[in-house]
Amino acid sequence: MITVLFFAKLSEQLGERSLQVEASQAADTDQLFQYLTQYKAEWSSILNSQPCLKAVNQAMVNTNVTLKSGDEVAYFPPVTGG
Repeated sequence: MITVLFFAKLSEQLGERSLQVEASQAADTDQLFQYLTQYKAEWSSILNSQPCLKAVNQAMVNTNVTLKSGDEVAYFPPVTGG
């Protein structure tokens, strides 16, 4: 299983903080994102309408990364401060 975490405004919009996904459903982060956009009808518009950062096993990534069972993928909106 791959653990998927959602943070901040994104978790509020999706109505979920975490989700377990079978590793066979997501061989890499691109496939995982595609799976998530189809998980619930409203998720596609939410996930595709805003910038979204991702981390795999607590390391920020901005390219497609191969996933395996036991991995943790976190999605969160960019945060700015001032």
